[in-house]
Amino acid sequence: LKKEKNAVILSHYYVDDDVKEVADYTGDSYYLSKVAKETDADIIVLSGVSFMGESAKLLNPEKTVLMPDSHADCPMAHMADIAGIEKLRAEYEDLAVVCYINSTAELKAHADVCVTSSNALKIVKALPNKHILFIPDDNLGHFIAEQVPEKEFLYQNGHCPVHKAIAPEAVKKAKQEHPQALVLAHPECLPEVSALADYVGST
Repeated sequence: LKKEKNAVILSHYYVDDDVKEVADYTGDSYYLSKVAKETDADIIVLSGVSFMGESAKLLNPEKTVLMPDSHADCPMAHMADIAGIEKLRAEYEDLAVVCYINSTAELKAHADVCVTSSNALKIVKALPNKHILFIPDDNLGHFIAEQVPEKEFLYQNGHCPVHKAIAPEAVKKAKQEHPQALVLAHPECLPEVSALADYVGST
């Protein structure tokens, strides 16, 4: 059916292994967006959460984008307040709204720039603005803010519930049980978890 319809199957790392086995491409949100933009397929089947399907459609308005699970969603993708964004724009003349790719198309429409966890630091550093509203993920925002002390960051209490559930105590326990192991953390984790990691980076 895939060949007959000239479709491509994109799969996020987070989906089950049996789905990844039938996918043409597997990667993080940024990689999948890039593949979606470059494919010559007529149909893009995106095995991931809704914001990934939205991103693929935004980049390919002329193509059909299908989501195998219409209920697959990322709670954090909705965790920014549009009225709050506009209120802060009125308060700060030089405000730049920096939106993490893990967000709804509606939130992206109220931002000045969209970033990934791998390019957020580079882009924020390049912005001329002093005040940065980082949405929707506070943890990633704080991770970037620590590396750009010359800018002032504002947040809206967004987070990934799965990454927030990773407790520093659990990391410490794992380190005790496996003293030779390195700890890798995604910047969506709590700052207390990232502080225990040997390397913090994108998927």
